[in-house]
Amino acid sequence: METSNISLSVNIGGIRMRNPVMTASGTFGYGSEYADFVDLNRLGAVVVKGVTSVPWPGNPMDRIMETPSGMLNAIGLQNVGVDGFISEKLPYLRDFDVPVIVNVCGKTVEEYLIVVEKLDDADGVAGIELNISCPNLDCGGMSFGVDATLAHQLVKEVRAKTHLPLLVKLSPNVTDITVIARAIEDAGADALSAINTLLGMAINAETRQPELANITGGLSGPAIKPVALRLIWEVYKTVSIPIVGMGGIMNATDAVEFFIAGASAVAVGTANFVNPKASIEVVKGIQTYLEKANMSSIKTLIGSLKVNT
Repeated sequence: METSNISLSVNIGGIRMRNPVMTASGTFGYGSEYADFVDLNRLGAVVVKGVTSVPWPGNPMDRIMETPSGMLNAIGLQNVGVDGFISEKLPYLRDFDVPVIVNVCGKTVEEYLIVVEKLDDADGVAGIELNISCPNLDCGGMSFGVDATLAHQLVKEVRAKTHLPLLVKLSPNVTDITVIARAIEDAGADALSAINTLLGMAINAETRQPELANITGGLSGPAIKPVALRLIWEVYKTVSIPIVGMGGIMNATDAVEFFIAGASAVAVGTANFVNPKASIEVVKGIQTYLEKANMSSIKTLIGSLKVNT
């Protein structure tokens, strides 16, 4: 919560937020699943799970498991589809005074554009988070997010189809994330989300079989925080648009580290599975940190890393 002398408000690519803490897509459902534990009005923004042009059933079981200091998931972007989201999920979220950001997924450019065009006309959508880590079936299964040219083309086409603020979620599974980030900024993105999950797998030594039915999955949680911090710091030095930092944020101290590295806002993800009130606790903790540091605004903290030269 804000006080009279501490400002937590931020503007992320045109989305005005009362505080810089949002939920990470895929970890907070459509918002209603956590409403008994969290007052959604106290969040900076709610980012709903990925939405596609048609409903997706997701991957077969088993598709989630705990790992040391983290979690592997291969849910497969199970969702109700954009029409189902607009008719069944969005009306509930309109009752809250909180920006709603919709994560958008697709297998082809055309699928992305279908979803974006429908969301552009939907009442109650504050912005779009483009998930470019989906397989691009038109390019032999290559992900948009690992190729600068493909990423640029996709973002440019999406940008032309929507007036909504456009965030693009970066994949860490690349050689140089700054090349991708620059290409996305040049294509017209308003902000970046970093990072998506790291590709990983787990094996059962007794059966000698993979633990996940999909074999591989996305690694999240505290185990990836050092990687996320490094990548955000690198991207911050490269682009001029805001960055939403994520990747292993479990408490306010974690979040503060992301701001220092260059994030303008943060998203709480895996922590929601451990503690459904984690996002609100992070908001409170950030304010306490600013008070102790005698800072009047969260903006003072952004990119404040001290590096000896």
